[in-house]
Amino acid sequence: MSHQLLKGKRGIISGALDSNSIAWKVAQRCHEEGAQIVLTNAPIAMRMGEIKKLADETKSEIIPADATSVEDLTNLYAKSMDITGGKIDFVLHSIGMSVNIRKNIPYVESNYEYYLKGVDVSALSLHKMLSVAMKMDAINDWGSVVALTYIAAQRTYPFYTDMADIKALLESITRSFGYHYGKKKNVRINTVSQSPTKTTAGSGIKGFEDFFNFADKISPLGNASADACADYCVALFSDLTKMVTMQNLYHDGGYSTTGISNEVMEKFGN
Repeated sequence: MSHQLLKGKRGIISGALDSNSIAWKVAQRCHEEGAQIVLTNAPIAMRMGEIKKLADETKSEIIPADATSVEDLTNLYAKSMDITGGKIDFVLHSIGMSVNIRKNIPYVESNYEYYLKGVDVSALSLHKMLSVAMKMDAINDWGSVVALTYIAAQRTYPFYTDMADIKALLESITRSFGYHYGKKKNVRINTVSQSPTKTTAGSGIKGFEDFFNFADKISPLGNASADACADYCVALFSDLTKMVTMQNLYHDGGYSTTGISNEVMEKFGN
């Protein structure tokens, strides 16, 4: 159901790979809510994914961009403003990659070259996206930037390895840059800490299925779906949340504040 919360707004959605990805769902919901969007992803990811289908569905253009490249990001904003006819109102940062996880390298044995690559792709890319936007004055006053994160930035989850550290940096950049962009242009920047979600990237983590079920049993509302996360992002992009910034917002069915559930306790009962 559309409420036209984003009618007349222009946005950039990064990271949509296939129909399982949260960014894909966010793009669909932004389109339904009246926004004009541009889709972007790294060229290699675009070759692997199905982003053309999403572009056709949402009547949007695709601009390939490596989020670690200032040059590519400059081109992304310039072309986005040209295509949409004005400054950008919202941006979704849905970019994450760990070579150490892909190669099943334990955290204590992390390959540091891979580690730094993960930092650049998954965290510094947000700083670069914000820095380029500020220099170009590409985001409208009271615009909104949302980056996707995970609770492993706050608590230890052994299977999440170096991505836990990287997400912690992502959340810190949100707070630090949020202050400066807020003071200068009233742009608000937040992270959404989402439940374990059955995306292509998430499902590649060892033990993901078991943990997904565990989190679902802990959370009083159950795991939040990708569709529900898209709704939340739309709310954060809208004018209804104009005074929310520099926050790490849990969207997890109550998991983050539940110590234990009866369902989990029963598993250990005699």
